[in-house]
Amino acid sequence: MQIKLENRLALVTGGSGALGTAICTYLARAGAKVVAAYASPDQAAAEALQNALRSEGLNLELAVVDVADTEACAAAIGDIESRYAPVDIIVNGAGITRDSSLKSMTAMQWQQVLRVNLDSVFNTTRPAIEGMLARGWGRIVNISSVNGQKGQFGQTNYSAAKAGMHGFTMALAQEVARKGVTVNTVSPGYIDSPMIRAVPENIRTKILESIPAARFGQPQDIAAAVTFLCSEHAAFINGANLPVNGAQYTSA
Repeated sequence: MQIKLENRLALVTGGSGALGTAICTYLARAGAKVVAAYASPDQAAAEALQNALRSEGLNLELAVVDVADTEACAAAIGDIESRYAPVDIIVNGAGITRDSSLKSMTAMQWQQVLRVNLDSVFNTTRPAIEGMLARGWGRIVNISSVNGQKGQFGQTNYSAAKAGMHGFTMALAQEVARKGVTVNTVSPGYIDSPMIRAVPENIRTKILESIPAARFGQPQDIAAAVTFLCSEHAAFINGANLPVNGAQYTSA
């Protein structure tokens, strides 16, 4: 099965992170023109990604976007569409953590995570959805988490936001399915990334023991799932949540 995304423009938020880098790379290798959206502190990583892909002859542009800002997202998508092409694919991958037990969590910790992880999905999708519907084609993939399915100690904010992403997916899919637009969720498990490597070794060992596959996922595992969902092969998959977690958490 060969996935071809030529003549499609894909916007990937969180594009400079470990998952975002792999997703941008896979989409670009499938032929899409990719715009990686990143926060200003991540400029060096974004530029390194752009240089790496351009050295392969692949098409990657960059956009600094505050995904928590509704007006900034609308302006960024307007600019992208005026400079390049209509947005056909959105991968909502931006996310942060502000872990704390609820009894110690501040309102700011709650609000920051909800704004970046959940509000951003509305902020990026709303300005692009009418164009997708008018053209009769679109792909939206929301990157949730295994912790949005099962919960996690110290992550009421993060788990709530990630669960909310799939609620958004299911509702929007019902609104747009007749018009050739699909909306799906990918829920990664624990992925080998700077985030998991920063976890103390004893805790990381316990996490690894809880994964039946006996390994952490790789960013490429997520990127492959996302790229498939963006393809014509996945045209009848809509409103779904695809867990990619090595059987750490399964549900009917």
